[in-house]
Amino acid sequence: MAAVGTRRVGGRYLGGWVIFGLLRASVRAVNVRYLLEVLALALVYFVAGRLGLLVATVGSNVSPVWPPAGVALAGLVLRGPSRWPAVFLGGLLVTFGLTHTPLPSSLGVATAATLTAVLGALLLRRVGFDARLGRIRDVVALCAGAGAACTTVSATFGSLSLLLGQMLPRSELARSIWVWWVGDMMGVLVMAPPLLALGRLRRPRKWGEALLLAGLTAALGAAIFIVSDVGLSAKHVAAFLLFPMSAWAALRFGASGAATATLFIATAATVGTASGQGPFSSGHITEDLLVLQLFVAVTSVTGLLVAAASDERKRAVEQLQLLATTVHGVHEGVLIAEVRGPGLLRTVFVNEALCALVGHHREDLVGKDPCFVYGVQEPELTRRVRGAVLAGEPLCTEVPVTRKDGSPLRTEVLLSPVRATGEDITHFVATHRDITATKELQARLVAAERVAAVGTLAAGVGHEINNPLAYLVLNLEAAARSLSEGGVPATRDALSGVRGALEGAERIRLIVRDLQVFSRQGDQERGLVDLNALVPPAVRIVSHALRHRARVVEEFGPVPRVLGSEARLGQVLLNLLVNAMQAISEGSPTLNEVRVRTSTDASGRARVDVMDTGAGIPAHVLPRIFEPFFTTKPTGEGTGLGLAICQQVVRAHGGELEVRSEPGRGSVFSVLLPAAPVQVSTPSSRSAAAAALPTSRSRRGRVLVVDDEPRLAQSMRLLLEPYHDIVTTTRGSEALALVAAGHRFDVILCDLQMPETDGAAVFRRLCATAPDQAERVVFISGGAYTAESRAFMESVTNRVLEKPVRPEVLMATVDAALTDGGPLVEPEPVAAVGGSRH
Repeated sequence: MAAVGTRRVGGRYLGGWVIFGLLRASVRAVNVRYLLEVLALALVYFVAGRLGLLVATVGSNVSPVWPPAGVALAGLVLRGPSRWPAVFLGGLLVTFGLTHTPLPSSLGVATAATLTAVLGALLLRRVGFDARLGRIRDVVALCAGAGAACTTVSATFGSLSLLLGQMLPRSELARSIWVWWVGDMMGVLVMAPPLLALGRLRRPRKWGEALLLAGLTAALGAAIFIVSDVGLSAKHVAAFLLFPMSAWAALRFGASGAATATLFIATAATVGTASGQGPFSSGHITEDLLVLQLFVAVTSVTGLLVAAASDERKRAVEQLQLLATTVHGVHEGVLIAEVRGPGLLRTVFVNEALCALVGHHREDLVGKDPCFVYGVQEPELTRRVRGAVLAGEPLCTEVPVTRKDGSPLRTEVLLSPVRATGEDITHFVATHRDITATKELQARLVAAERVAAVGTLAAGVGHEINNPLAYLVLNLEAAARSLSEGGVPATRDALSGVRGALEGAERIRLIVRDLQVFSRQGDQERGLVDLNALVPPAVRIVSHALRHRARVVEEFGPVPRVLGSEARLGQVLLNLLVNAMQAISEGSPTLNEVRVRTSTDASGRARVDVMDTGAGIPAHVLPRIFEPFFTTKPTGEGTGLGLAICQQVVRAHGGELEVRSEPGRGSVFSVLLPAAPVQVSTPSSRSAAAAALPTSRSRRGRVLVVDDEPRLAQSMRLLLEPYHDIVTTTRGSEALALVAAGHRFDVILCDLQMPETDGAAVFRRLCATAPDQAERVVFISGGAYTAESRAFMESVTNRVLEKPVRPEVLMATVDAALTDGGPLVEPEPVAAVGGSRH
């Protein structure tokens, strides 16, 4: 900016509307503190202007060194643009008071200076300027925006004011604009940064180094620009030493250090050059100062950029350190792999949590393929992961992992691509969360819901058992009374009673077997499941509770076998049937219907539809029915887990659970499951019994019966004794003692669940002491109720009979063991395809 002596106003037409608008906006903010700040800023502006006028060159008023421009900008940035009256007042005092310029021209110059400062402050605020100058973008905004661009306003309008006031020849207009612009820009570059830093002044940690730097900079500046005894060539060489001083200040003390060093250098250089000293002095004061400003500008901008770059680097290093510390310290396992080629990855980082999770040291994992962590996986999972890596897409999946010690682990892996260069994928980050406990909890919830579903039907199941049990007892009492009377008619009546008792016992056996299917705990074994064979047991379990609400219709169609867990899929059917039952009120069974239909959909999937004519589901409730713990049933009628678990089980089998419902007309739940790739199952040598196999009693065998229930052991002895030599015991330790004493048996019928020494312990001892006898063991199980029992039954190849054992099955099994017969398969009642049952 420049102070100009004029006779007429040239600026009263320019910017008047802006000043008026700013004045109106500032009236509301007027208070004592505001007035004090305005007066203080105007005073500093006036002092800086007085210094700038000492080196005025154009018309004795336009100066190539104008500190007030930086003072004004820094004041409005720090205290807000509403302090603009200070700039206007300061400019008016400098122009009118010091140079005795007529008032109209002084108003024009003050207006131009105010516009420049306000525009610069608003521009910096708009771009998110930070007065600490810790970012390169802040330095660029200050130098290029507020420094180079906005100062053209004051240079142009100020020079036009001189021209319109006939205080400046037209031939000097361009030169005046140039000198004015250089002066204002240098004021912004030299004065604004240290003043902005002064607003956030902090005590430097390195006082000694700061004093040393300040002393060296001041001494070097004085030697170059003020001391006359130093030769001109030496001064030219020494001038380049000022750049290392600026860089030192920038690197060690940031933007405030660089700004302070630049201020020292600019002050010494301006004083020396104006006095005719220094390497830039040639006797032409205007040209010398303009060349000097170029030198100062380079020094200032370089120092500020170096300081900003250093600060950004420090922040980046701190963020990296924070990130590294966070990644190292998080509880989830983190693996970072580098992309070496299409589908080729190499592990470059693993954190402590992952090492602890999989049981490996960091050296075992870094540098290897990430697949080393996961081991051999299922082909489908491997295909999905490889597809995500090749496509560069994120993937979230569950991965079973085996620890170094061999223990199993379930993890949830989130695979994310990283584009470090902004274009190509350079790395993949895999986070691992241990969900083993979550899976165990889910299994317990599934088991609890299974028990809850069976418990809901407990009364009906009890009634179903009590009926055959009643006529079993009555028939046995009648048979006993007839036998006590003697005679042929009594014997005939006794046989009829015994047959009735056997029929009742068979009905009870079937009910118990159905309960075992739906209450089996933790059954994860998958095999071929015939849904047509799975529907009848589920219907039998729920039929008594449902008969007072609706009639049940089973409609069987051709349906492919599916690969899955019989217990889990049975639970889904049972839950859907219970859900249908609870949707129908009691009292009108002839008007309502629950229909179970099996079929094959158009894509070849197995389909089971459970349809009811109940109340239906409202439209606003339908989207939430699969949410865990969400239920609209009264307290005591539901846990809110049934449908959520059904959906989880069906999805785990690769299928879908769909629902259609209309309030007042009922609902349809459809289970869709993919067909198994192989539709024929191989009979198991561990099957429970034989199907009407021709028994071979070619030789009499020696059979040991081990069961902790004496009456059951006695019953088996009575059944087998006519054909074999039978030895019975109720304790596993006694059986081991017999074998240890030298007794040998052709068949050992051993109960699996016994106190003290159970069947598994007996088998293991026999494997160690008498392997030939271990091969002859046939287990009798009332159900594998513990994880240890299930694991043992899955690990052995011996036959297993399920209690209650039918007599013909027991005899056929013993005969098959004596003759090394083939596998024995117990027939299962399966509904005829295409038929229906009411």
